[in-house]
Amino acid sequence: MSSSNDEQGRRQFFARAIAAIQAAIGGTLGLMLGGAAASPAFARRQENWWTAARLATLTLNEPTPVVIRVARKDGYTQVVDRRTVFLVRSGDAQVTALDSTCTHLGCRVSWDRESKQLKCPCHGGTYDHTGAVVAGPPPQPLATLATRLDGDLVLVQI
Repeated sequence: MSSSNDEQGRRQFFARAIAAIQAAIGGTLGLMLGGAAASPAFARRQENWWTAARLATLTLNEPTPVVIRVARKDGYTQVVDRRTVFLVRSGDAQVTALDSTCTHLGCRVSWDRESKQLKCPCHGGTYDHTGAVVAGPPPQPLATLATRLDGDLVLVQI
């Protein structure tokens, strides 16, 4: 009788030990995967301000296309991305930056001086000089980017 109690006690001990090991492994995996998924939300966003143009070169209420060269590290190499934005001067010291990517399917819009509209060549999307949708399939206005002035320089946050 004592031999069967000892055997049953050992089985319970091993069952509890295995359950504890499985719980520790599951908890560790949960922390690792949860931390990997949540870490971008808690990471500090780096503010990158890039010089786009001089305020004096911008025409009032007319989008001016500007190509900003954004350098970033990619492993051991440095990659230079080119980002086109439209700068719209609406006052003495007020500038809005519009992303040049159409909100319909991602084509690049361009400024048409005759019609005074930003037009997408892919599917006929049309925006006014503030980036608001005038016609076509775009579901929303052009995205705006943060701007600030540093003396006469217009800086854009990308």
